[in-house]
Amino acid sequence: MAAPKVLIPFYSRTGTIEALAKAVAEGAKAEGAEVRLRRAREVVSAEVMASAPGWTESAAAMNARHAAPTTDDAVWADAVIFGTPTRFGAVSSELKAYIDSLGALWVTGALVGKAGSAFAGSSQVHGGNESTVISLWNPLAHLGFIIVPTGYGDGVMFAGAGSPYGASVVSGNPPSGPSEAELAVARYQGKRVVQVAKKLIA
Repeated sequence: MAAPKVLIPFYSRTGTIEALAKAVAEGAKAEGAEVRLRRAREVVSAEVMASAPGWTESAAAMNARHAAPTTDDAVWADAVIFGTPTRFGAVSSELKAYIDSLGALWVTGALVGKAGSAFAGSSQVHGGNESTVISLWNPLAHLGFIIVPTGYGDGVMFAGAGSPYGASVVSGNPPSGPSEAELAVARYQGKRVVQVAKKLIA
């Protein structure tokens, strides 16, 4: 069997979600997948970005590391794992703009039957991680993905990090980045999605 192909389109402003995305990628690669990490681009003006210290510089650095996600990436993939910070308890506009760009693939059914999953991050414990992940199941369903939650199939899920819906990070403010327990859940999510993708391919 050919290596499953996994697309991880994410948005990250400070690098916290990027770190979680990298851990998801590590888990997927450990299970034998070929991975594309892609960072969604800003949809706000340069003036708005400049109003938040470090945003412009952080975005430029991450954009140098990661290409923007494309519709071709989604067609290429056997599985797609979306990552986003919470924005008022919901998906970021940057990642949502990428999802909205997949309309032509929705019309043709090009994504039907692929594995789909999501992870999220917030600065506060009750900042909306679970609701954000579950809200991403709506477009996954419309696009025809087979939704893959993390569940409780691994001991890392009992360490108090993540959720049965998807990996998450509570970063604090200023952000301190994912903990090792949060990264472990992210790795498990990448592994689990690839395991399901292999069965779908077969």
